[in-house]
Amino acid sequence: MELVEILTRQLGVQEQQAKGGAGLLFQLAQEKLQNEQFDQIAQYIPGMGELLSAAPESGGMASVLGGLASAMGAPASVGNLANLAGGFSKLGLNTSMINMFVPIILSYIQGKGGIGASQLLEQVLK
Repeated sequence: MELVEILTRQLGVQEQQAKGGAGLLFQLAQEKLQNEQFDQIAQYIPGMGELLSAAPESGGMASVLGGLASAMGAPASVGNLANLAGGFSKLGLNTSMINMFVPIILSYIQGKGGIGASQLLEQVLK
């Protein structure tokens, strides 16, 4: 998978970490977007199903913190990122890596001709 190769090369992560991290971001998009909107993104990502299944269960304290952030009126992105933190941790990745994955994935989609798709994903991830 080209996207996984780019992530491993640019971020110095292992293949499974790249798949899982990308999968977590795409899971979030799948949860937050309508099916047609997510399909606009998925068409530019060969092997989307494999990426989604490689994502670990986020859960745990990060989900609780994400829920609290949303309940307290924090911007949705704060809760989204808190939920992602648990999954990235399970992959052995520091939560700061989330912010390193996002621009690479957005650039990849945009480079494949999916300017509209990358904008949809950016709304969910930023």
